Amino acid sequence: MNNPRIGIYPGTFDPITLGHADIIRRGAKLVDQLIIGVTTNPSKNPMFSPEERIEMVKGEVARLGIDNVEVKGFNALLMKFAEHENAAVIIRGLRAVADFEYEYQMAGMNQQLNAGIETVFLMADVSLQPIASKLVKEIALFGGEISRFVSPAIQQLVVARVEERGALGDY
Repeated sequence: MNNPRIGIYPGTFDPITLGHADIIRRGAKLVDQLIIGVTTNPSKNPMFSPEERIEMVKGEVARLGIDNVEVKGFNALLMKFAEHENAAVIIRGLRAVADFEYEYQMAGMNQQLNAGIETVFLMADVSLQPIASKLVKEIALFGGEISRFVSPAIQQLVVARVEERGALGDY
């Protein structure tokens, strides 16, 4: 195939949730190749290392059985990564109005950096809209049930990490 349409779905994926999986599944239909860009973001206080997150995302992509998806780590400006990968599209998931305000601003800045790369927003499935990695981690840290928000494999990894670090809060 000449000049395949490459898309990038960037994120920290700490951990990857069912909402992320939904965007991956749907985003992969829009492009010839979808690259899941797992980025570092120390300001988000990650539970998992970049290498662990890359492996988690690879496992989830394999579980989804989508063959036009590749997982790569990056620690750079998103548009530099997209240019390096010859991407034509950035795919972003939206859950709520607050997401839109932030993502709209980011899309505008990215357009200033490279107007040749479009940003496409996908609304999260209604049943998955409240899911956020940050909340999944918080629920797990306080001993709550996260099976409705992540796959069984990711649930095991998160619970194991919480056990390593020690759960928070007692009555």
